[in-house]
Amino acid sequence: MTDSRTIEIIPAVLPSSFKEIEAALLPLSSVIRRAQIDVVDGKYAKGKTWPYRDRASFDTVVQAEHGLPFWDKIDFQFDLMVQDPTIELKNFIQAGATQVILHARSQNVEAALQTVVDMRTDEIGHYSVRAGIALGPQEQPDILEQFEAQFDFVQVMGIDREGRQGEPFDKKALYLLERLRARYPHLPLQVDGGVSLENALALVAAGANRLVVGHAIVKAPDPAAAYQEFVALVNR
Repeated sequence: MTDSRTIEIIPAVLPSSFKEIEAALLPLSSVIRRAQIDVVDGKYAKGKTWPYRDRASFDTVVQAEHGLPFWDKIDFQFDLMVQDPTIELKNFIQAGATQVILHARSQNVEAALQTVVDMRTDEIGHYSVRAGIALGPQEQPDILEQFEAQFDFVQVMGIDREGRQGEPFDKKALYLLERLRARYPHLPLQVDGGVSLENALALVAAGANRLVVGHAIVKAPDPAAAYQEFVALVNR
């Protein structure tokens, strides 16, 4: 079990364009404090999302000519489902990420995590980005040993096929959560993929502090109401 602190619900957007991020977050902008943007490069997982399908708008954000939608209200988490996160990592941080999620099976993931660690201690000292490491439901907790002291939280994937929304939940994620919580009693653990009203309480009972919800919120007829329903359910 997690402790008595509030369980966080994080809506996730799998966007093909900058405008799609705006459209998805508009009905949620007054009720959420954090959102996750799922990024797929078409190499780590099938399909491409923003910014790999809409580069010009990303470059504008990186160059500080335009901010992320509702940047003054929402903290952004970038889930980097990319083959080599070191290539674009600093650009995503420059774009406004307060948290980045790197997948354990990506190339050069240790170097990417170290980049985040190093940026916290740069001479300017204004970076406060946190790094998460994502594990597939079939992984074992031992895989984290190679990343010790480099990550701030763990994301357990609730689906086998990453980079898609609406995929069925994989129950192996529950068992991985339980083992991670036993090993890391105080570590923030979040689940992404296949999260629903039907399994949310089981995920919290297994050890999750945060639930990342995509399709069930952003594709709902009333996204704000759907978000509030999740929050009420897991914090009752």
